[in-house]
Amino acid sequence: MRVVGLMSGTSYDAVDAAAADLAVEGSTLRLTPLGLVSEPYDGELAAALGAALPPAPTTLADVCRLDTRIGQAFARLAARADRELCGGRADLFASHGQTVYHWADGGRVHGTLQLGEPAWIAEATGRPVVSGFRPRDITAGGQGAPLVSLIDRMWLRGRPGVPAALNIGGIANLTVLPAAGDAVAFDTGPGNALLDAAVLELTAGRLGYDADGALAAAGTVREPLLARLLDEPYYALPAPKTTGKELFHRGYLRTALAACGPLPAPDLLATLTRLTARTVADALRPLGATEVIASGGGTRNPVLMDMLRAELGPATALRTSDGLGLPAAAKEAYAFAVLGFLTLHGLPGNAPACTGAAGPRILGSITPGRTALRLPARPAAAPDTLVVDRPAVPGR
Repeated sequence: MRVVGLMSGTSYDAVDAAAADLAVEGSTLRLTPLGLVSEPYDGELAAALGAALPPAPTTLADVCRLDTRIGQAFARLAARADRELCGGRADLFASHGQTVYHWADGGRVHGTLQLGEPAWIAEATGRPVVSGFRPRDITAGGQGAPLVSLIDRMWLRGRPGVPAALNIGGIANLTVLPAAGDAVAFDTGPGNALLDAAVLELTAGRLGYDADGALAAAGTVREPLLARLLDEPYYALPAPKTTGKELFHRGYLRTALAACGPLPAPDLLATLTRLTARTVADALRPLGATEVIASGGGTRNPVLMDMLRAELGPATALRTSDGLGLPAAAKEAYAFAVLGFLTLHGLPGNAPACTGAAGPRILGSITPGRTALRLPARPAAAPDTLVVDRPAVPGR
């Protein structure tokens, strides 16, 4: 089955569409990557989205317009992915949508909101769409994230030592497979969120991120500010736990800086980069991770990766997911392609030990395409292993 996973993360800089050929063989789910296409939100939509995110006030009219326009952006990319990656033969689209609010309070998650009406995708492609993955886990008492933990657990199964998957988006999350017991997964804290907020603030919106970590590379870590930022209570909460830009936003950064006085831009970026590296390493250290397989936009920041490597130390190898067959830029989109496939086949898509849910749940809702919805036969058992195959080379 050809499935296209659609994803826009907490950095809300672009929509990604990753296509995969998926098939169940006994207890194994085989994934053959078919490619990735990506398109940034247009400037007006990105500005409207940024202006509506917490802690900014917004209106239901704004939410309605964003839901429609984000859905249309996802639909355009979905149709393009079908043409360019699947030859017009995609069977299913799985859309995570755009998270705009994650209602976490007191260690519990009470609700979550992802925008991007899936009917636009179904109309543009004529194919069924699975969307709304997170709420079902939350209604079962889970955090609704990181849902990628189920795929990480299947993908890393059998690797030596204690492997960990790390995604560095706006928020960083990890999944660790300990030597004994079930997988552990949670959000570690800010990935790029505070870095991007600082760049936006310092450049009055002219730049959205620290390209190649150039600003941070020219700066010096300011230890008093770093110590103040590390006092954030979220870091001490037990897993499972999740967070978002509801906490780590521009106002949060302004409050922290108010007590430290003005800093040169490179020093501020160096300190925030070290914060991300330190909080990720601090989260991994007690779990005894022996290798970290990283993905997400943060892997394109060499300064962040160097700092993370230093924080982890020589006993923990750091590599990107590219070497294991999943492009670092597309891993989460591929993960949602898998989750959509599981939903359509009537299989659970959450890992209760990782999210805190009361048990396995079939995730999401299905929007039919233009023809009658026909569900495939449910496999005898849910696959517990994910194997990534290399795509066939044309002409061979």
